[in-house]
Parts: sequence; structure tokens; C-alpha cells
Amino acid sequence: MGDTGTTSFLDQVRSHPTAGPAAEPQLSRARGLRRFLAKDPLESDLGRRRFRSRGGPSRMVFTKAESSYVFGYNAVMSRETEKIEEIPHEQRPFGYEGAAAACTVLDLLTLTRGRRLHELLAGPAQHHRHAAYLGAGRGYALVRLRPVWGARRAHPLLRWLAVDGFGFQLALTRTDRLVGERTMPDLLTRAHCAVFDQGLGRLLWYHDGASPDDAATRIGGFPAPRRADLWSGVGFAATYTGGAEADELWWLTEHAGADGFRAYLAQGCAFAVAARLRSGELPAEVARAVPILAGTDPEEAASWTDQALIALGHEAHTHEDFQRWQSQIRRSWNRRHRC
Repeated sequence: MGDTGTTSFLDQVRSHPTAGPAAEPQLSRARGLRRFLAKDPLESDLGRRRFRSRGGPSRMVFTKAESSYVFGYNAVMSRETEKIEEIPHEQRPFGYEGAAAACTVLDLLTLTRGRRLHELLAGPAQHHRHAAYLGAGRGYALVRLRPVWGARRAHPLLRWLAVDGFGFQLALTRTDRLVGERTMPDLLTRAHCAVFDQGLGRLLWYHDGASPDDAATRIGGFPAPRRADLWSGVGFAATYTGGAEADELWWLTEHAGADGFRAYLAQGCAFAVAARLRSGELPAEVARAVPILAGTDPEEAASWTDQALIALGHEAHTHEDFQRWQSQIRRSWNRRHRC
């Protein structure tokens, strides 16, 4: 964190020569407390964290995603959240993820019981709720607090994505322990740990540079009870963020199937495409990934999440309900493929 001055979206990717042309929104200098909470754009360079990089498209995909996250975070700190709409459409979910992280940090530090986060969800991020809840979890991790639900009007089930975001951010900052040593932080229940591992799985996809072989090897080093949720997180990230070519995605399905968790990979993919469709037009990379990872078209895969949610009923809100939601998505995949 630090004083970033005037920050542009492209400041965070200009050092990478494969970056294409894009609009260049500018942010004003954050002031007061927010000045000290603003992020250095260099945080988006995952190479500085000793993550593996194959170079080329995968590196740019992850750099752009984290650059958009940092831009959205700093947009809130500069009181210019509306400028997230000026970054490329396919990057806006990551921008609102960063905005939600910033809102959560400010809410926690000023004891405002989630006011800023809920204003964001009710306003500009209303079509990016999945991303916003993931970002809220990252905000909790930034201030070293576990996600809690003191704030009102949280979505009864999507709110559990904050535990996923918490897992992603904590693994991002404590990679040696959570990835290298495969330790698990002290969380409330076993169900919390399962959702945490989905966020860790997303981070593994980044960490291993979207390499199916490396990601599968990494997951294989974890205890068997944790691998299912790690594969779910990988499926989400490989769809939602991307980074792999079609042949590599096919290899990813082979690895997941060999490990016995092919349905979990498909479930993560379905969840990701549902989130992307609610954000607007589906990026071409996502549309290409879904038939491979979920074995069907994006609309059907997304419908699995909606049907499962309806089946749970209006009272569903616990983490057990969240896990049942995901379990029903896997059943839809199994029925589709008669596995």
C-alpha cells in the first residue's frame, strides 16, 4: 500500500509489451486516510511474488485481471468508483472485485457495518455481485479478519463467496505456507474450510501460470479431502479469468478426471459462466472454455446454477446450503453426461 498519485489502468500493464490498446482512465490522488490505504499498481505483477510464468497470453491475462482489481480498489479510495465503467468491459468484474475489497476495508476500519459495500452492490456493482462478494472476502483478508456477516442485506448464499475471496487473498499473501506447506488457517468449521479451498484453487491456477500439468501436480500434493474443492476453484478460474488454450483445457479435464474430480471442475466452470453472463456480454475466451470444461454450451451450464438455487428454496442461507447448491450443480453435470 502507498501513495500512488495519479493512477491509470494502463500504468499496471504498460510494462508488458503484449498489452493491446485500451482506454486509459485516470484516477485522482487519494486523500486523507485513503491515501495510505491505496495500492501500488505494481502489486498486480504476480511475477514479483515468484509465481510461475510461461510468458505470452497467460501472463497478460492474469496481469490484466489483477491490474483491474487494483484499479477498482484505488477508484474507491479516490472516490471515483464510476471510472470502473471506463475500463474494458471484460475487465470490469475484476474492477468491481477491487472496489468491493476497498469498500470492505473502509467499512471495517470505520465500523460502518457494511454500508459502503452494500451501496456498491445496490448501485454500480449490481450486475457484478459474484465479483463483489469475492472482493469483500479479499478485503477481510487485507485487514486480517475472517469474513463475518454483521452487515445487513447480504445475499443469503452469494455471501459465502467472501470465504472464497478470503482464501484467494490469504494464499496470495501467504503463498509459502498455504501453497508450499499446504497448511490450513484456523477457520470456523469444516464447511468454511471447503469454501476457503475453492479460493485457494483459484489462486493455484494463477500461481502455476495456467499450466494444466503443474496445477494438477500441485493439487495432487494436497490431502484427498481437500482436492475436490481445489479442482472446483481451478474450474472457476480457468473459465472466469482464463489463461489457457483449448488443448490445454482439454488436458485439464483429463487431469481432473484422473483424480476423480471431473464434476467439481465442471461445477466451478458453471458457476463462473453464470457470473460472467450476469455481468453482460460473454467474453470469447469464456465462451470457448465452457464447452470443454462443462461439456455443454454456456447458457445450459449457467442454467444449472439457477435451477439448483431455485430447488433450495427461499430460506437457504447457511454454508451447508451453499454446498448443497454446488452439489446440485454437479448432479446436473452428471445427468448431462450420464456419469
